[in-house]
Amino acid sequence: MNIDQNKLNWIYKKLFTIRFFEERIKKIAKEKLVPGYLHTCIGSEAICVGVMSALNNDDWISSTYRNHGHAIAKNCELKEITSEIFGRSTGICKGKGGSMHISDFDKGMLGSFGIVAAGPPVVLGAALQEKINKGSKNSVTFFGDGAIHNGAFHEAAGLAKLWDIPMLFVCENNGYAEATATDWHLNTKNLSDISRAYDMISYRGDGNNVFEVHEITKNALIESKEKNTPIFIEFKNYRFSGQYEGDTQLYQPLEEINEAKKNDPIKIALEKAIDYKFSSIEINNLKKQALNDVEEAFKFAETQPWPKPEDSLNDVYVNYPKNLIL
Repeated sequence: MNIDQNKLNWIYKKLFTIRFFEERIKKIAKEKLVPGYLHTCIGSEAICVGVMSALNNDDWISSTYRNHGHAIAKNCELKEITSEIFGRSTGICKGKGGSMHISDFDKGMLGSFGIVAAGPPVVLGAALQEKINKGSKNSVTFFGDGAIHNGAFHEAAGLAKLWDIPMLFVCENNGYAEATATDWHLNTKNLSDISRAYDMISYRGDGNNVFEVHEITKNALIESKEKNTPIFIEFKNYRFSGQYEGDTQLYQPLEEINEAKKNDPIKIALEKAIDYKFSSIEINNLKKQALNDVEEAFKFAETQPWPKPEDSLNDVYVNYPKNLIL
């Protein structure tokens, strides 16, 4: 696979950054340092980085409540992401969105949605306007295996095919829809079989292999544009953490988790480093840089100011006159 050195460095550093970041999130969740639910993507790093490595900086994406990895891989500012999770005014959404709603339109991150399957219709809209306005940006929506039972997904998939909209539907099949194993809620052999109802092109790949994810995504983006059509991609991986931090995970057999960790995406990436002529020194340097960035981001976030009560009136749909008496 032909990937230039700068891109390779970016891929490995992002993988390490996401893993270190999410491990830190697990720690602050356990210590209850921030309010609300925290959802980590440990085990999904290769999908986040592999897809984003095939995209341009300003391409459109939507994410889910398990969004930290997507945001980091989309080059959103790490300090702003962390401040948002801490609810501080310097957060990427000024402390108003929290962990589940990391968004940055300037980076093409149209939204991270707490509602399952809310992202596909949004990215469909972005892709539609690109087609109408003869734009060049790619459009990708991420969702989990549980989302394929939601009407919003099917509405977006049906319209995308009906209108010949070039976009990617990327399903992160991590084995569980909340606490329900895929085998318990799926009535087809593979999730990608769902796309047959819309006569949509589909592919499946190893979500633990960042380079396979990159290659499949890169080729799918080209094909989608050339054929003016949506494409469904299913990347299989495994959710090491629970549905949320603090989840007892009693529904996940320990043996299953341990077996899945043999295919840890970070482990696989490290095994492949030799193929790309990375020395152990270079890998360790990238690890140190990633860990330092994460530590700086958390130190920064912990010292940032809280939003003021009056800030809740900013960035809303309507700006009322100051002299208006309610």
